[in-house]
Amino acid sequence: MSWSNLERGRTLFRASQFLSEELPIRLAHRVQELQELPDGLGDMPSIGRVRDWYAQSFEEITTLPKPTLSSEIRDRLLKPQNGKNSRILSEATKNPSINQGQYRSQLHHNNHDHGENRKNALKRYYSAGDDTNDWPPELNDYNTRFSKTLEKIKRRHDSVVTTVAQGILEYKRKRQRMQIDHNIQAFLDRFYMSRIGIRMLIGQHIALTDQRAHSDPTYVGIICTKTNVRDLAQEAIENARFVCEDHYGLFDAPKIQLVCNPDLNFMYVPGHLSHMLFETLKNSLRAVVETHGQDKEEFPVTKVVVAEGKEDITIKISDEGGGIPRSSIPLVWTYMYTTVDQTPQLDPDFNKSDFKAPMAGFGYGLPISRLYARYFGGDLKLISMEGPMVDEGSPSDFPSQGLTRQPQRAPSKKPSMQNISLAMASRAMKLKRVATREVSERRQVGDAEEMVNGPQDNNSSPWWRNVSMEEGM
Repeated sequence: MSWSNLERGRTLFRASQFLSEELPIRLAHRVQELQELPDGLGDMPSIGRVRDWYAQSFEEITTLPKPTLSSEIRDRLLKPQNGKNSRILSEATKNPSINQGQYRSQLHHNNHDHGENRKNALKRYYSAGDDTNDWPPELNDYNTRFSKTLEKIKRRHDSVVTTVAQGILEYKRKRQRMQIDHNIQAFLDRFYMSRIGIRMLIGQHIALTDQRAHSDPTYVGIICTKTNVRDLAQEAIENARFVCEDHYGLFDAPKIQLVCNPDLNFMYVPGHLSHMLFETLKNSLRAVVETHGQDKEEFPVTKVVVAEGKEDITIKISDEGGGIPRSSIPLVWTYMYTTVDQTPQLDPDFNKSDFKAPMAGFGYGLPISRLYARYFGGDLKLISMEGPMVDEGSPSDFPSQGLTRQPQRAPSKKPSMQNISLAMASRAMKLKRVATREVSERRQVGDAEEMVNGPQDNNSSPWWRNVSMEEGM
C-alpha cells in the first residue's frame, strides 16, 4: 500500500465516481431513518437539524456537475490497461511486505477439496491502470471540485454526535423519561456506525487527494501502515489528564502508568484508536477522582497495559474508581446513560466543531468507542468489580473494585513528638473503627463468614476494574 500507485488522475477520478454513487445512497438511508424515528423523536428540533444536514449533503453531491469527456477518454478510464512501465509478476513472486511465516495458506486444509478452493486463488483482483499523465484538465478539475465538496460536507457533519445528543436530551425532557427504549438504542447504533463508515470514506478520499503535499511515507490517506501504539497511548494519557485537571480544578490529575512495547506498530486509523483511548481514560480518571475525593493529595495509579498477541492487540485499562453495580453494567452501553447527577448543558455553539466538550454527562463515550473498535473487527469490553477498599485493616469511606492492601509508609528516621502523637492517635482511631465494624458484622451474619472464608490474608493482591479494547486486524 503506497501513494505512488494512487496519485494518478485516473485513480482519483474513479474513486470520485464510486463515492458520487455510494455516498448519496448512504446519506439517503440516514435521512429516511431520521424521518421514521419512533415515539416522536424525529420531531425534536436538533434531530430535524441533523436531518437537514444529511439532505443538504445528498443534494450537493448529486448536483455536482460531471466533466464532459470524449469517448476516447471514457474508454481509457473504464478499460483496465497495463501501463507503459508495468509488468505482470509471476505467481511465484513473493510479496516483500509479508514476512516469512506471517500468513499461512488455507487452500489445502484437507485432501477432499477437489481443487475448489484452489480455483479462487488464481483470480486476479488487480489490474494496472493507465499510468500516463496526459489526462485532460477537466478530469483533474472534477477531482478537485469533488474533494472540496467532500471537505465542506465533512465540516458540516463534525457536530452530528453532539447535535443528536442534544436531540435525545430534548426527547427525554419532553417525554419525562430517564432512559431510551430498545428501538432508539438500535437506531443510534446503526446511525453512528454508518456515520463512522461515511466519514472513513470521505476522510480517506480527501487525504489521498492532498497526500502529495505530505511527506510521511507511512500514511496512505488516513490509514497509517505503522501506527505506534505507545505514542498514541501517551498522547491520549496527556489529553485525558489535562481535561481532568481542567474540569476538577486539580493541580495534578491521577497518574497513569503505561506498559507498552515502544516498537509495537500495526496498520490502523490513528484517529480511531486515539478516540477510544481518550474516552476510556477520561472515564477512568473521572471515576477515580469522584471515588477518592477531589481533595485527596495522591490518587491511586491507573494502569494501561498493552499486550501483543499472534492475532490481535489488547489494551487493558485498570483503575480504582469504585466499580459499577452488577445491575448497572448493561446500562453502560446505552446512549445517554450516565452516573453524573445532572447532565450538563451544551454551549449555545454546540453545533460547531471546536466547542468545549464536558468531562462527562452525556453517556456517549463508551458506546461510541465500542463502535469504533467494532468497525475493524475489534471490541471493547468492561469488567467491573465493586466492593469496599481496605487500608491497614480498617474500612475506608469509599468503595473500590475490590479488597486491596495498601503498603504502610515507613516512618522517618527521626520522627518528632508531634508526628508520634499524631500517628498514635490515628492508629487508635483505626483500631476503634475496626472493632466497631467487626461487632456490627458479627451481629448481622454471625460467625458464618469466618467459617467459610477463613482468616483474611494480609498479602491479598489488589483487584481493579478492567476495561479492555481488542482490535482485530
